Amino acid sequence: QVLLEESGGGLVQAGGTLRLSCAASGRAFTMYAMGWFRQAPGKERKFVAAITWVGGNTDYADSVKGRFTISRDNAKNTLYLQMNSLKPEDTAVYYCAASRGVVVSLTKDFEYDYWGQGTQVTVSS
Repeated sequence: QVLLEESGGGLVQAGGTLRLSCAASGRAFTMYAMGWFRQAPGKERKFVAAITWVGGNTDYADSVKGRFTISRDNAKNTLYLQMNSLKPEDTAVYYCAASRGVVVSLTKDFEYDYWGQGTQVTVSS
């Protein structure tokens, strides 16, 4: 079993910064990749960023490029999302996800096997 626990969400004004964390336990060491997705009320879950666990290759949604940075601490099995220059449209529940096997696309939510409970990010204008 794999457990993912997000933290670091909160309320911030536009232009501010938040750093999300996702601690993985269980079979985290077998993970191929981890990623962040977000979902606003009434909207579909959207890809935000992802990283391969060993190589550290990253991918970002166009909407967050240049503002968000994904990283991981392999020793701690922890995933991070540094979010700078936050905008009201970034408001959503942010979920971390993990994939055990090699995937074709890091941006597709169906490629991931495990999901955290989510952490709320609210950006006020």
